[in-house]
Amino acid sequence: MRLLNRREAIGYAAGFGAAAVLPSAALSGTGRKLEYPELLDATTSRRFQLKAQSGATRFRGSSATETIGYNQGYLGPTIRLLTDADTLAEVQNTLDEPVSSHWHGLLVPGPFDGGPHQAIAPGRSWDPVLNLDQPPATAWYHSHVHGSTARQVMFGLAGVLHVTDGEDDERGLPSTYAVDDLTLVLQDRQFNWRGRMTYDVGMHQSMNGFRGDTMLVNGQAGASAAVPKGVVRCRLVNGSNARIYRLSLADDRPLHLVATDGGFLDRPVALTRMVLAPGERVEVLIDFTDGRDSVLVSDDIANSAMGGMMGSGSGGRFTVLHFAVDTTLPVRIDTLPDAMDGPLPDLSSNDIPVRRLTLDMSMGMGMMMSRSGNQFSINGAPYDQNALNFSTKLKSTERWIVRGDMMMHPFHIHGVRFQVLSDNGRQPRAENRGWKDTVLVAGEVELAITFEKPAPSSAPYMYHCHILEHEDGGMMGQFSVS
Repeated sequence: MRLLNRREAIGYAAGFGAAAVLPSAALSGTGRKLEYPELLDATTSRRFQLKAQSGATRFRGSSATETIGYNQGYLGPTIRLLTDADTLAEVQNTLDEPVSSHWHGLLVPGPFDGGPHQAIAPGRSWDPVLNLDQPPATAWYHSHVHGSTARQVMFGLAGVLHVTDGEDDERGLPSTYAVDDLTLVLQDRQFNWRGRMTYDVGMHQSMNGFRGDTMLVNGQAGASAAVPKGVVRCRLVNGSNARIYRLSLADDRPLHLVATDGGFLDRPVALTRMVLAPGERVEVLIDFTDGRDSVLVSDDIANSAMGGMMGSGSGGRFTVLHFAVDTTLPVRIDTLPDAMDGPLPDLSSNDIPVRRLTLDMSMGMGMMMSRSGNQFSINGAPYDQNALNFSTKLKSTERWIVRGDMMMHPFHIHGVRFQVLSDNGRQPRAENRGWKDTVLVAGEVELAITFEKPAPSSAPYMYHCHILEHEDGGMMGQFSVS
């Protein structure tokens, strides 16, 4: 990705906006029109099928990359699920290695979670029933086979979930898929001179996580999103292995935050910048009623075990996605809602058990050169699929204090949603005010968690760093709920 300074980014946005009167010309000037994953609407049928399969995908140039995906060559369909309903999933594995489908953000019991304990052998299938009684939210799914997660997600085993109650029109929210309701999977990847995706993980990438040099949105490089001359809803999913984004619009118009990982906020919050770490999702509204195009950009955030938790930009910006106003698209929503109906979390943190976790990085040269696969740990214990780290009680609430070692770590807990009580002793950022299942640990965070679903010792929930190379390298634990 080419880094832009602020003046370049704003100038690019202004020049791009000048061509908005001819949408097709504007799109061709910056690349092809962005395409969206196929929508599998399971709200009526209450069932859907996924097939993990191999493919060949041309990202750049004429050479194809051997990729994997669900129902297609790279990535997977967007699946729309109904709240307060049972939906039958069928996940088939046609690859020659085990895969899984973890429902990241769904509150389902441990046996249906899709983590390492639900790996699907080649030629086999898995048929979980997803009983959803959670609020509407944007979630996602990806393979979660221990030791293979980073590579399998890198080459395409991921997709997006829309959990809905069918009441977005009443909320005044854009809801027409791929027109004013945009699903945007953000990934950074690396390509060789032939245009083939590469993933060569050496010591540096193992320690810091993989960061690519090319930006992909929905698996496409250099595409532009056509948007109506109205209010547009963007469901942003950080599907990168390790990159942390600090997102903004190049012309400084606000991003109106309406939902976090676990669902809607109580009201829209106007932000000029927001941080999105691997595994996190947000829903934002962008106002295009003035007819001007814009560019979504990100600061290049340094995050290195060698350099520590810098948490600041390296001095550059890069383009994430161009938005081009297309006046031929229908406008459904032209005003921003004043309020949302998502209650903010309010978990009592008094007189509840406290659990302390430290995300550990072993920096000795001997461990860095180790081929054991367990360079990392939590509380000094690398992940062991046959060992339970702790057990907790169903419907109980705990306070977790999570510390990150040497660099920033996105921390994810399966099967729960939590409240961020504090971030380094301060009030949480606006992005962390709502219900969460993943949070960026840049020092220490304090969480309040209620365990709403059961997970037996034979099918426990995971908690781990969502830098996928760290997760594969042992920075993960597991717990039961009964």
